[in-house]
Amino acid sequence: MRIASLALVVAALLAGCAAAPPPAPPDSLLADRLFAPPRESVRTDDIFAMSEPMRRYLAVDIASQLRTLGPQQGLIQALQKHAQLKLEYDAARTKDAAATFAARNGNCLSLVIMTAAFAKELHLPVAFQSAYLDETWSRTGNLLISSGHVNITLGRNLFDARTQRDRIPITIDFLPPEDIRGLRTRDVGEATIVAMYANNRAAEALADGRLDDAYAWAAESVRRDPSFAGAYNTLGVIYLRHGDFTEAERTFLRVLAGDAKDTRALANLAETYARHGRGGDAEAMRRRLVALETYPPYHFFDLGMAAAHRDDWRSARELFAREVARADANHEFHFWLGVADWRLGEESAAMRHLSLAMDNSLTRDQHQLYAAKLAWLQAHRQH
Repeated sequence: MRIASLALVVAALLAGCAAAPPPAPPDSLLADRLFAPPRESVRTDDIFAMSEPMRRYLAVDIASQLRTLGPQQGLIQALQKHAQLKLEYDAARTKDAAATFAARNGNCLSLVIMTAAFAKELHLPVAFQSAYLDETWSRTGNLLISSGHVNITLGRNLFDARTQRDRIPITIDFLPPEDIRGLRTRDVGEATIVAMYANNRAAEALADGRLDDAYAWAAESVRRDPSFAGAYNTLGVIYLRHGDFTEAERTFLRVLAGDAKDTRALANLAETYARHGRGGDAEAMRRRLVALETYPPYHFFDLGMAAAHRDDWRSARELFAREVARADANHEFHFWLGVADWRLGEESAAMRHLSLAMDNSLTRDQHQLYAAKLAWLQAHRQH
C-alpha cells in the first residue's frame, strides 16, 4: 500500500513482487564511479536494532501483560490496542525499528521491521510474508511508484511454556481486516526484507532528487538480496535520471531477462531508448508494452484532468470514475472524482468520495488535508 512521455516507474513497499532476475553477480550492474558518495549514512545492519526507549517499553510499560499472557500474546495485544502503542499508518518515509517506535507511525514495512525487533528481543521466532495484492500506484512528478505489502508471523517462545496460546503462530497485518480477507502471501527471508527497506529508501531519495543517495541505497538493496527484482528496476531509473543510458539499458534488460512481461521495465527501457536517440528501439518497446497494458497507470486520470482544465466536468467525472474502477484504493482518484461530483451539483457523491480519499490517504498530512476539505464541503452543503 500507485503518459505522452512514459513516466519512470520504480517499485517500492509502501515493494512489488516480481520474478527474480537470472543469477549473476550483482556488482556487474553497479557503477559506483558514476556517483558521488551519499550525503546520508547508508547502512542496513542495524534496522532491527532496539533502542533504549523500546527496551524500556517492554520492561516497564507492558511488562505485566508479557508476564500474564506470555511474550507472543502480550506483544500482539500491545500492537493491536491503539491505547497502548498508538500506532498510525503513514507512508511518507520508510523507517528502521527505532525510528518507527519513536514516531509511532510508519508504512507496512516499517511497522513490520519494528514488530520483528520487539519479537527478536522477546526470543520469538519471526517469519515474513509478501502479499499478492492488486498493483497500486502513486505518483510524484513523473515518477510512478508501484506499491506492495508485507506482514509478519510471530511464533511461540520456545523458552516459555506458560500458555498454550503461544503454541500457534499468529500473523500480524497492519492493513484493515476487510483488506486482508482472503489475502494470499508468499514467504520471504529477512535478507529480502532488508533489501526492500533499502529499495524504499532509494525510491524516496529519488523522488526528492537526491540521486547520489538514491544510488547508494539501490546498490545496497541489490547487494543485500540479488534476487529481489524491484531493486534493479529502481537502480535502472536512477541511471536513467543520471543520464547513464548504457547502464540503464543493461539494468532493465536484466529485469526483462527474468520476466519478459515486466511492464515497469518495458516502460523504463522505452524511455531510455527515447532519451538516447534510439527512436526505433523505443517504439519496439512501446509496442510490446501496449500488447501487455493497453492503458498505463493514470491514463484515464490524466485525461480527466485535461477535461477538468477545459471545465468539461461531465467528461472529467466519467474519466475519473473509470480510473477509480480499476484502482479503488488510490486517494487522489477519489478526491478528483469528488471534485467533479461537486462541480456537477452531486453533493452526496462528492462527500462520499472525499471520505474515501481520506480513508485511503497514505500519510498523516494527506489525511488532514482531505479531512479539512470534507469539513468545508459539509459546511457549504446546500441540501
